[in-house]
Amino acid sequence: MAQKSLWRRAQDELGLTTLLNSHRDVHLLLLTRCIRMFAYGSSTLILAIYFAALGHSDTKIGLFMTLTLVGDVAISLLLTLVADKLGRRKILVAGGLLMAFSGVVFAMFSNYWILLAAAVVGVISPSGNEIGPFRAVEESTLAHLTDAKTRSDVFAFYVVVGTLGAAAGSLTCGWLTQALISAGWAEVGAYRVVFWVYAIAGLTKAGITLLLSSACEAPKLAAESARPREEQQAFLPTQPTTPATSPPKKSTSLLAQISPSSRHILLKLCGLFFFDSLASGMVPSSLIAFYMERKFALPQGKLGTVIAIAGIMSSIGNIFASAIAKRIGLVRTMVFTHLPSAILLALVPLPPSVIVTVIILIARASLASMDQAPRSAFLSAVVLPTERTAVMGIVNTVKTMSQSSGPLLTGSLAQSGNFWIGFVVAGMLKAGYDVGMLTMFVGMKLEGDKSKGGGLEQEQHELGEASQAHEARVSFDELSSDEDMDDRRSPAASLKPRP
Repeated sequence: MAQKSLWRRAQDELGLTTLLNSHRDVHLLLLTRCIRMFAYGSSTLILAIYFAALGHSDTKIGLFMTLTLVGDVAISLLLTLVADKLGRRKILVAGGLLMAFSGVVFAMFSNYWILLAAAVVGVISPSGNEIGPFRAVEESTLAHLTDAKTRSDVFAFYVVVGTLGAAAGSLTCGWLTQALISAGWAEVGAYRVVFWVYAIAGLTKAGITLLLSSACEAPKLAAESARPREEQQAFLPTQPTTPATSPPKKSTSLLAQISPSSRHILLKLCGLFFFDSLASGMVPSSLIAFYMERKFALPQGKLGTVIAIAGIMSSIGNIFASAIAKRIGLVRTMVFTHLPSAILLALVPLPPSVIVTVIILIARASLASMDQAPRSAFLSAVVLPTERTAVMGIVNTVKTMSQSSGPLLTGSLAQSGNFWIGFVVAGMLKAGYDVGMLTMFVGMKLEGDKSKGGGLEQEQHELGEASQAHEARVSFDELSSDEDMDDRRSPAASLKPRP
């Protein structure tokens, strides 16, 4: 009995209970996220190496990644803007088809500008992280399908399945390409097989997205799609209606969909995310793999294994992110896990030994993404539910814009023989972001945050106000009842016109 109780407690702490009891659409979204990140992980490992094998310089490789991210900003902003109106499921299906399109082009062509056009118009991840409208739409949908108390658990597994998928993709890609090269394939031909796998993953993701229900749509759109009641209304008695003037047209911009109070918070967050994302853009996974291959001449199989182990350790860390957030709060979890990873990132170029470098990379990976789930829950809690898609779309756009200039900077540094400077600068920028988050938001009370000093006191306060309001309502009803009784007892009561 004690072991059973301990197991149940462990399930609750790690969020397994929440995951098992979640909506079917939550499970499908997690599955599509895993498949997408598998594709990102497989392509990111060899992306920079693939361009180098085609004979392109380090500067052109950095330029490719920068322009790809800039194009992604435009596509993401456009699709996020119309996601709630056009339909979230349609946007996710379109994203999967764009992935397949990019994979086919990369598998068939070698021209630099054709590949760049396919990456800008389609979906190719230079960093191994999320690009396109997927994350904004999926996180908004997950927030809609969960409540504040369990949201951090779901977001934690959203990150976990992503890192596991990326790790599996890197491991598969590394050993697959090494096996093909060992079997006599040319390097370019072996790398193109990976992009065919990427295209298949995009089609698979689009197919699974078609299984999502209408519950994933924005509340207004879902209500309209699930309301076949016109026939019933024809039999209801008509009531007089007053002519109403047509409401003013709402602005279609993302910023116009956000309340003034949320805009103030959003402005501060975007300022902080700018520096964090710029740092991420300077040392994406593809450039880290390129750095390791160039400095230590690691073969693709070993390189993929290193990236995969880092991803697995990241997944293990993310499993505990939700439990930690319940103890110390969302903001403290974000900062206290991310700051050590920033310091480790700056130390990556220091050791001359491949073993020590790998240890630093794995240690950094185990902490680097533990802030993602608390950050998503934090964003969902500080804005109104109707603003989530717009806010997450703006945040992802700002992050991608700032991230886009990073590869070009690192590519220029690598071309001049100063690749290591990119790691040091990126670590310093990320540390500054952590200090800013702790300074600005550590005292904010959030919905569903049960940590000490978090949302518990606010919830108790709200319960107290609700109790007082209920008592006042009861007193008012009793008073009204007494007055009505007095009226009935009065001889003149019968002469009073009843409303």
